[in-house]
Amino acid sequence: MSRLQSSSADARSANPAGRDFSEALARGLGVLGTFSSDSRAMTLSEIARKLDLPRATVRRALLTLVHMGYLAEEGRLFRIQPKILELASSYLDTNPISSILQPLCERLATELDANCSVAVMDQTEALMIAYASPGKSPTYQIRENIGMRLPAYCSAVGRILISALPPEERDTFLQNLSPVRLTPFTVTDKQRLSEIFSHTAETGFCIVEQEVEIGYCSIAVPLIRRDGVQVAALNMGTRVEKISSPEKKESIIPVLHQACSEIRNQLL
Repeated sequence: MSRLQSSSADARSANPAGRDFSEALARGLGVLGTFSSDSRAMTLSEIARKLDLPRATVRRALLTLVHMGYLAEEGRLFRIQPKILELASSYLDTNPISSILQPLCERLATELDANCSVAVMDQTEALMIAYASPGKSPTYQIRENIGMRLPAYCSAVGRILISALPPEERDTFLQNLSPVRLTPFTVTDKQRLSEIFSHTAETGFCIVEQEVEIGYCSIAVPLIRRDGVQVAALNMGTRVEKISSPEKKESIIPVLHQACSEIRNQLL
């Protein structure tokens, strides 16, 4: 049995799992995580550079994932395969939040004639676990939009999720944040963002106009389970011209709050 590299040994000793931590599994998941819309196909060398791991180590992980059907090898390139969706479907099938909220999003999308979604926090991003658009089939929406990510600091749904963090965790989030101006309207000043997060925590809703995408407005509220713990955020998004007046925006907020109240006792 090969000896652990010093870096691997240090990582194992620093990990709370200690000797039970599996470096091989972590590397395999790390390999899958290197693929993105900007890196749809990569060579072994490119993946090794991204992960800062030896080529031999990455090669073993890649060939294992190819054998299991999660990757395909095309000459020198490796690509993600549809089987990877089985991992996502396992989450969706076993997570009561997403199974309860998908029908809710579909109803609200029809009622409000707008895109509706539910997101949870994943590091610095809001990750969609339920999504619906008016006029589209649920099957298409689940396949196309669940798993979509938005930067948390400038999206309405993300700001709701950040506002639920304890103040000290919010401060840490901001300290580690490197905000990017996605549009001319994106707020990147950290002091201003801190004020927005605090205001969102106090009011229980967030409205964002054109900070993520030009011409798009989103309104989000916290999704709180029956024990009072916030577990996600509910979001409505549409073109700015459809809800151009303050009155129209404000009329959406109680609809979203009411929807959250209706399913509160179902969230355990």
